[in-house]
Amino acid sequence: MKNTLYIPQTATPFRQDEEYTELLPVNTELSKYIRCFWGSRLPYYPKGQALSGLVIPDTCMDIIYQIDHTENTVTGIFCGLNDKSFSSCSEKKPGHLISVFAIRFYAWGACAFSEDTLKDTVNSFSPIPSRFHWLNGELKPQLFEKLSLSERAEITEKLFCKKLFRIRENSVIERSVEQILMRKGALNASLLAKEVFVSSRHLERLFHEYIGITPKKLINLIRYQFLWNELLRNPEFKILEGVYRYGYADQSHLSREFKRYHTMNMETAKAHARNNVGNIQYFSDRLR
Repeated sequence: MKNTLYIPQTATPFRQDEEYTELLPVNTELSKYIRCFWGSRLPYYPKGQALSGLVIPDTCMDIIYQIDHTENTVTGIFCGLNDKSFSSCSEKKPGHLISVFAIRFYAWGACAFSEDTLKDTVNSFSPIPSRFHWLNGELKPQLFEKLSLSERAEITEKLFCKKLFRIRENSVIERSVEQILMRKGALNASLLAKEVFVSSRHLERLFHEYIGITPKKLINLIRYQFLWNELLRNPEFKILEGVYRYGYADQSHLSREFKRYHTMNMETAKAHARNNVGNIQYFSDRLR
């Protein structure tokens, strides 16, 4: 399944600075599973106090490494799919040279490379070796040797490419995701089960195993992300058109669901997205 329909976004998709930059996978086969690599461009000394940031449900899972070059330590965490927003704030020791490297998977992409199911991972944080022992063992030692984001992304792609012929996939999950994306989340779980020719119970079991969340929740989150993408790229967006396009019951339903996932109304969310701008033209081109 080649994904050309869906580019989930964070709460600040225009951000691009020394502490946070995104790189898309070069390998087209990997781009079906990996949304992007992200992190600091190079090791840096933090300036001032760490600020909290809004993390919205972006329908992605992340492997995140924090490297302290002063203490020669690497800590890492696997973040499961989120179905609600939260504030994130990482502690940064003054005077320490640090860097960050992370892999962001699509919701359906992480399990392909995992050594275990993704059951019970929604809204969770766990040690990377618990599901990606193979990756942790090969990548972690190289994070001191490769310092730039581009170098780290390159070696990580090579590691994943070696696994492409031994990945865990399921045809029902693949067909289900295709249906959800084609309809931009404007369908219900019962209809989805009929479209992929399985029972609702069986579909829910597969979703828990391969994604860690129910079909209904993933459908709603993808619909929210399609709406968020349109708000970002379409200055002429009209809420009534959104109701029709994404299958909401009415304007109130659309507004309520957006605020539920984003913690703020649509106008405030758009203003917040532009607080960390970076190269806005680059990201505007990607949103088209």
